[in-house]
Amino acid sequence: MKAVITFIGNDKMGIVYKATELVVKYHLNIVDINQTIMDDYFTMLMIVDLSEKNVSFDEIVDGFTNLGEEIGMYIKVQHEDIFNSMHQI
Repeated sequence: MKAVITFIGNDKMGIVYKATELVVKYHLNIVDINQTIMDDYFTMLMIVDLSEKNVSFDEIVDGFTNLGEEIGMYIKVQHEDIFNSMHQI
Protein backbone atom coordinates (compact mmCIF):
# COMPACT_ATOMS: atom_id res chain seq x y z
CA MET A 1 0.00 0.00 0.00
CA LYS A 2 1.62 3.20 -1.22
CA ALA A 3 0.56 6.74 -2.00
CA VAL A 4 1.96 9.40 -4.30
CA ILE A 5 2.08 12.92 -2.88
CA THR A 6 2.68 15.82 -5.28
CA PHE A 7 3.71 19.32 -4.18
CA ILE A 8 3.71 22.36 -6.49
CA GLY A 9 4.11 26.00 -5.55
CA ASN A 10 6.39 28.92 -4.94
CA ASP A 11 9.65 28.02 -3.28
CA LYS A 12 9.97 28.99 0.37
CA MET A 13 11.85 27.81 3.41
CA GLY A 14 10.41 24.89 5.39
CA ILE A 15 8.38 22.99 2.78
CA VAL A 16 10.24 19.69 3.19
CA TYR A 17 10.29 20.12 6.98
CA LYS A 18 6.52 20.60 7.18
CA ALA A 19 5.86 17.72 4.77
CA THR A 20 8.04 15.30 6.72
CA GLU A 21 6.41 16.46 9.95
CA LEU A 22 3.12 15.03 8.65
CA VAL A 23 4.84 11.90 7.37
CA VAL A 24 6.13 11.20 10.89
CA LYS A 25 2.82 12.18 12.52
CA TYR A 26 0.88 9.70 10.34
CA HIS A 27 3.54 6.92 10.61
CA LEU A 28 4.23 6.87 6.88
CA ASN A 29 7.54 5.78 5.40
CA ILE A 30 9.13 7.69 2.52
CA VAL A 31 10.03 5.13 -0.15
CA ASP A 32 11.21 7.64 -2.74
CA ILE A 33 11.41 11.41 -2.97
CA ASN A 34 12.39 13.79 -5.74
CA GLN A 35 12.30 17.55 -5.59
CA THR A 36 13.47 20.36 -7.79
CA ILE A 37 13.14 24.10 -8.18
CA MET A 38 12.31 25.37 -11.65
CA ASP A 39 12.08 29.11 -12.17
CA ASP A 40 11.17 29.77 -8.50
CA TYR A 41 8.57 26.97 -8.51
CA PHE A 42 9.15 24.18 -6.04
CA THR A 43 8.02 20.72 -7.14
CA MET A 44 8.28 17.53 -5.15
CA LEU A 45 7.06 14.02 -5.71
CA MET A 46 7.02 11.75 -2.67
CA ILE A 47 6.09 8.08 -2.62
CA VAL A 48 5.14 6.84 0.83
CA ASP A 49 4.40 3.42 2.25
CA LEU A 50 1.02 3.40 4.02
CA SER A 51 1.29 -0.01 5.70
CA GLU A 52 2.11 1.41 9.16
CA LYS A 53 -0.24 4.44 9.00
CA ASN A 54 -2.03 5.32 12.23
CA VAL A 55 -4.93 7.27 10.67
CA SER A 56 -7.32 6.68 7.78
CA PHE A 57 -6.32 7.49 4.21
CA ASP A 58 -8.92 10.28 4.17
CA GLU A 59 -7.26 11.88 7.21
CA ILE A 60 -3.92 11.79 5.39
CA VAL A 61 -5.47 13.48 2.36
CA ASP A 62 -7.11 16.12 4.57
CA GLY A 63 -3.88 16.73 6.49
CA PHE A 64 -1.85 17.37 3.34
CA THR A 65 -4.64 19.45 1.79
CA ASN A 66 -4.68 21.62 4.93
CA LEU A 67 -0.90 21.89 4.82
CA GLY A 68 -1.12 23.08 1.22
CA GLU A 69 -3.58 25.79 2.20
CA GLU A 70 -1.39 26.79 5.15
CA ILE A 71 1.80 27.18 3.09
CA GLY A 72 0.19 28.31 -0.19
CA MET A 73 0.94 25.23 -2.27
CA TYR A 74 -0.98 22.69 -4.31
CA ILE A 75 -0.58 19.30 -2.58
CA LYS A 76 -2.30 16.21 -3.96
CA VAL A 77 -2.35 12.77 -2.30
CA GLN A 78 -3.30 9.83 -4.49
CA HIS A 79 -3.42 6.16 -3.64
CA GLU A 80 -0.86 4.32 -5.78
CA ASP A 81 -3.53 2.27 -7.58
CA ILE A 82 -5.44 5.38 -8.65
CA PHE A 83 -2.25 7.17 -9.66
CA ASN A 84 -1.16 4.21 -11.81
CA SER A 85 -4.61 3.89 -13.41
CA MET A 86 -4.69 7.57 -14.32
CA HIS A 87 -1.23 7.49 -15.91
CA GLN A 88 -1.47 4.34 -18.01
CA ILE A 89 -1.58 4.68 -21.76
